[in-house]
Amino acid sequence: MDLILRNARLVGAEDSLTDIGIDKGKIAALSPALSAEGETIDLGGRLVSAGFIETHIHLDKSCILDRCKSDRGDLEEAIAEAAKAKLAFTPEDVNARARRTLEKAILQGTTHMRTHLEVDPGVGLRSLEGVMPLIKEYAWAIDLDICVFPQEGLLNNPGTDELMMEALKRGCRVVGGAPYTDSNPPGQIDRVFEMAREFDIDIDMHLDFGPTADNMDLEHVCRRTDEHKYGGRVAIGHVTRATSLSMPAFEATARRLADAGVTLTVLPSTDLFLMGRNHTHDHNAPRGVVPAHKLLHHGVNCTLSSNNILNPFTPFGDCSPLRMANLYANICQVGKQSDMKACFDMVTKRPAHLMRLKDYGTAVGKSADLIVLDATEPEMAVAELTPVLYAFKRGRQTVSRQPAKLHRPQ
Repeated sequence: MDLILRNARLVGAEDSLTDIGIDKGKIAALSPALSAEGETIDLGGRLVSAGFIETHIHLDKSCILDRCKSDRGDLEEAIAEAAKAKLAFTPEDVNARARRTLEKAILQGTTHMRTHLEVDPGVGLRSLEGVMPLIKEYAWAIDLDICVFPQEGLLNNPGTDELMMEALKRGCRVVGGAPYTDSNPPGQIDRVFEMAREFDIDIDMHLDFGPTADNMDLEHVCRRTDEHKYGGRVAIGHVTRATSLSMPAFEATARRLADAGVTLTVLPSTDLFLMGRNHTHDHNAPRGVVPAHKLLHHGVNCTLSSNNILNPFTPFGDCSPLRMANLYANICQVGKQSDMKACFDMVTKRPAHLMRLKDYGTAVGKSADLIVLDATEPEMAVAELTPVLYAFKRGRQTVSRQPAKLHRPQ
């Protein structure tokens, strides 16, 4: 064996210990007291999971706080400030900031990532040119794919359509949208579906980002998903408008998403920061974070992700999916252990389902993309924000971190 991880506690089998034999980048064996030779790491009963997954993050506009203001802290200001900043983006600038953010994510145990990149006449394809080389450069630690989308509108922004088509021709494998910034939201959704079908690629949209349940586009997306038989290939992010639905309407929405096969990604940090500001004088301000664990009970696939890092949309962030799971659990008042475990699943196996990763998991034959957490149960890893001690990509160690140690007086 190339590597043996001894005394591991696998997610889903926390009551027993096993050894993990890794050979040629794959999980070759799972057995207690594995009889094999090779480099060995004794994990001492710690939790092993397939790596964390970020399905919704913006590498192109990360780390731009030094060139933007965030005075009001609302969505309109964030879009306007980012739009001004990206006019000065160069491929080299984007590459440097994206690299910094990507390395943070790797250190937090992320082994797969989908980044959303803006394409429009203002920025052209410069962000794409800055990020595209990182796919190959960081393949030793992370699988990175790109979703291109029009942040400032598509039908109302001449030249954007052509740029998106060019980005897709250059190899981007996901197409997105932001209908709420377009003069014709349903028209943008229809055009995005047309692009996806032309290139036979998946869809991942920013959707229904606002404070009230008025004029939601979710039903239109579900309808098009049904019509084009795209179930399992469509994801939507934010959907903060759904937090203002009555419970009967919320449950009906959950059933609709489940029936259509549309995944919902919740972005706890951004949604919490930007929403509810129009209720600052009310006693009870809505928080704008969709209770994803309740959607899971209705059969909807849901994920949690970081979205923005150090920019006007979210002026903080350390690229930790586990922190997003913990933050979400706090906001949505998750107390049941089964729901806390579901929070862990929403940064591991559920985003793997969203991204249709066939080689993901901890079974024999799967790629050895693994992390080791200083915990024994996934729900406690979420509750305690336990650190990632090791990460492996295709069996090669990519991250190590020593557990914190108390230095007691003699």
